[in-house]
Parts: sequence; structure tokens; C-alpha cells
Amino acid sequence: MIEILPKTNIDFIGKRNIAYIFSILLVLGGLVALVQIVRGAANMGIDFAGGASVQLKFEKPVKIDEARLSLERNGFPEAELQEFTQGNKLLIRIKSSSANAGVQAATQEKAAERIMAAFRQEFPDNNFVVESSTEIGPAIGKELRQKAIIAITFSLIGIVIYISLRFEFRFGIAAAVATFHDVFAVLGIFYLLDKEITLLIVSALLTLAGYSLTDKVVVFDRIRENLRLQRREPLGQVINNAINQVLGRTIVVSLTVILVLVGLFFFGGEVIHDFSFALLLGVTIGTYSSIFVASPLLLVGKGTAGKPLKRT
Repeated sequence: MIEILPKTNIDFIGKRNIAYIFSILLVLGGLVALVQIVRGAANMGIDFAGGASVQLKFEKPVKIDEARLSLERNGFPEAELQEFTQGNKLLIRIKSSSANAGVQAATQEKAAERIMAAFRQEFPDNNFVVESSTEIGPAIGKELRQKAIIAITFSLIGIVIYISLRFEFRFGIAAAVATFHDVFAVLGIFYLLDKEITLLIVSALLTLAGYSLTDKVVVFDRIRENLRLQRREPLGQVINNAINQVLGRTIVVSLTVILVLVGLFFFGGEVIHDFSFALLLGVTIGTYSSIFVASPLLLVGKGTAGKPLKRT
């Protein structure tokens, strides 16, 4: 194997306090986002907020501005439109508040049916077919939101149990805290950017949790090995040595994944654009947390970096 990175001797543990300040800011942003999501005040997709989603394929190209105006004239001023450059396709999403406003406009028809009726009226010479149509009620959306939060919580509890059994409880807590950190950081950034939170984003967060755990297990394996081989070294130095030894592997693997995600982000299409963006953020933050968060957390409660852990 060609050595991509030369052997390093960076004092990661000595920089842990600076990293903690940065990480606390990331996590605080994620906690704010979580509170807003629980309240339903964030930019929730129709999966969680309820509403209607219709994807249409037209015979001729349709200008998105004209499509938006036609929906406004028919009682859907807050409709979200997404244009597909190939195939003359248009995705229209109406959240529950907008859908309810449209339903109250002297008709009992469903929002999706009213959207299609509006386009037939506004574009009589441009026929279209319905490729997909989905309607989700607010009650179902609220239930999905609660189940999504429960799924993420149980996955993180599982991480604590797995790492505790494989290593020891202190390792499990460090891995869980670092994984919480990664998930909350991505969630907070999405909230600040006003990105829509959908089931696809929840899938990205769960995928991120799995990737983050795998990355941290590699570092923890080397720390455990060094605890046996470097018994006379201070604990902080043992952790530093372990991080430096796997640094090349960590960076190369992360860069490989990032290259794939960059390709998906730019060429994967609009449907998975936010999904790939969430993973791109997650892999970058996860790599950082494996080095600057998870491993240094093993020193918490040990007084100084020189006090040893349980060395089995």
C-alpha cells in the first residue's frame, strides 16, 4: 500500500478544549432544531406536517413561474414546486396549512385533485400524466415525526450497549455522545439553512449514525490495543498515539466516501439532493468527532490526561 499520509505526531488531546467549545455550539444548534421539530415549528416536509404531493409529466415544457402563478390563482399560494430538467416533470408539494386553505375555497375535493384540475384549466394544450400522488393527514404526519425521533433515540441506545459489550461502558458512553453530536450537528445545520426535514433526511441521519459508529470503533480498537502495549505511557499520550496511527486510514476512508457523496450531490438528481447533502455534512463532522470528540471523552472524569483507564 502506498502511504498517503506520513506518520504524524499531532497533540489532539491538547486541543480538546477548543474542540469541545466548537462541538458545544454545534450541539446547541441541534437541540434548538430538535425543540422546533417537536413543536412542529421547523421546516417540516409533508411526511411530518401533512399535505399533498403530486408529480406530473407534461407533453411540453412548463415554465415553473407560470405553474406557480396558476396554483396561486387556484388557492395554493404557498405551493412548493420542483422542476426536473429532463422529461418535462414537475413536483408540487402542498403542506397541510396550504392544503387546508385550498380545501376551504368552496370545494370539498382533495388537494391533489384540485392541483390537477388547476393545471388542466390553466394549460389546456399541454396534456400531462400523474406519475405519483400522495396525501398525508396532519395526524399521520405527527405520528411519523414522533416515531422518527424514537427511532433515532433507540439507535443511539443500541450504540451504547454494543460498544459497552465490545469494549467497556466508558467507551460506549463516549461513542454515544459523539454520535449524538454528529446527528445534532447535521440537524442544526439543516435547521439554520431552512432545509426541509423529511423521512429521507431521517434515513440520512440513521445512516450517518451507523457510519459514525464504524469510524469510532476503528479508533477505539487501536486505543484498546495501545492500552495493553503502552502500559507506562500516560493515558492522554496513549490516545494521541492511537489517533495518529489510524489518522491516515480515517482520512482516506472519509475522503473516498465524500467523493461518492459529492458525485451524488451534483449528479444524483433533485430527489436525493438533500439526502446526499446531509450525508456529506455527516461524514465530515463524523470524521472530526472521531478524532476530537469521541477519543478525548475517554479522559472525562479521570482528573488529568495521565491517569490511566481500566487496562484489560
